[in-house]
Amino acid sequence: MIAALRGGSGKTILSIGLIAAWKKRNKPIAPFKKGPDYIDTGWLALAANRPCYNLDTFLLETPQILQSFLTHTRADDVAVIEGNRGLYDGIDLAGSTSTAELAKLLKTPVLLCVDCTKITRTMAAVITGLVQFDPDVLIKGVVLNRVAGARHERILRDNIEHYCGIPVLGAIPKLKFQIFPERHMGLVPTPEHDWAGESVDTAAQVASEHIDLEAVYDCIQDLPPLDTEDRGQRTEDSGQKTEDPASPKGFGAAGRSEIADGEDERPRIGIIKDSAFQFYYPENIDVLKRAGAQIVFISPLAQNALTELDALYIGGGFPETHAQQLAENKIFRDALKAMAEDGLPIYAECGGLMYLGQELVLEEKSYPMAGVLPLSFDFYPRPQGHGYTVVTVENENPFYDIGTEIRGHEFHYSRVLRWSGDEKDLVFRMQRGVGITKEKDGICYKNVLATYTHIHALGTPQWAPALVRNAIVYQQKKAP
Repeated sequence: MIAALRGGSGKTILSIGLIAAWKKRNKPIAPFKKGPDYIDTGWLALAANRPCYNLDTFLLETPQILQSFLTHTRADDVAVIEGNRGLYDGIDLAGSTSTAELAKLLKTPVLLCVDCTKITRTMAAVITGLVQFDPDVLIKGVVLNRVAGARHERILRDNIEHYCGIPVLGAIPKLKFQIFPERHMGLVPTPEHDWAGESVDTAAQVASEHIDLEAVYDCIQDLPPLDTEDRGQRTEDSGQKTEDPASPKGFGAAGRSEIADGEDERPRIGIIKDSAFQFYYPENIDVLKRAGAQIVFISPLAQNALTELDALYIGGGFPETHAQQLAENKIFRDALKAMAEDGLPIYAECGGLMYLGQELVLEEKSYPMAGVLPLSFDFYPRPQGHGYTVVTVENENPFYDIGTEIRGHEFHYSRVLRWSGDEKDLVFRMQRGVGITKEKDGICYKNVLATYTHIHALGTPQWAPALVRNAIVYQQKKAP
């Protein structure tokens, strides 16, 4: 587990560098990300050349966490889990949902990444506090980050090893260059970064030059077994190489399924996946397949014609950075609206919600979207919704029973600018989080449900069967 004192300490760069450096040494790596994150997950997947899975103790129950972890690892894998925020940061006094909670659940040794800017001996006191705060957390080593020079490193190393009894396993200097481009939500996602591979290689070089990789590897030997009897059924992609973990298999300019047309009678569920819409948990796609769907990847950035579909899933992303391209593809927008009016089942999250609206307003300029929903959006420099959500389903919709409680998360800089709908069309009541408006989320129109709340399919088990069931009904409706 790669942990830190706070966000922005260098966990992601350390995790990517460590994974990529070990990968170059032919160690099999199983990457994971703690918490509800899509962007870091994409970078970790790219570094490992293997899908990265999220482990989140708010969204998932303990058995689901253990099953996901064991399903996506093999006996010879090195599992590297990037934590989030500070080691003990959680949502309550007990530290629920913290990185430490997950480390204890998985009996995972912790490698601390500490930002050493303008600090020396005091860092030993800080680390001593972290060790004593919860002795069940196995802090095995420290990597110093943003070290000012050799003297600074020596003082830090001597004090930490003397007072804490924990080895310093690396010291990364203040870098004079930016390895990874950043934006308001953190790192720029891999599909938008032309030099993603070069960035990963640079991170691997930094890790190789400044971290004792063998000493870190020694920390994960002779670990206690997890309290489980069966590793479960491994997924097909566990350990397999992939050309680009951030890109869907079989995606082309015209959009195509993973099974050639005419070879499969399963309902065709489209997923808009490109650099504008890229926020998908791999489990969500996996679960749709297991529920009986044939997955078809499409893109309004790469194609005009909208392929024949039985349902559509639009995840989050950055439609605002592609607003002009999305607006210019009127053929795709009009086709999507016509299919929605015809009753196509559509499930959309965050960026997908915005794309289904009337317009995006950026710097007082309007960009028309699909026009399915009576919403317009504008954007702000600070988050308008950020964190875990809990919603209760209050009104009829195609996907969830009334009374269902859903746990998810939201992270958006957009806000509803104009809304001309009826409040009864908002089917979620927010118990936690912001939502669309007036403590409501989840706008429903015909067979469309669009929401700011992102869900994890393993923690919301009714979602995938409902989408597939609706797709089958629509498929049968179209049949001659």
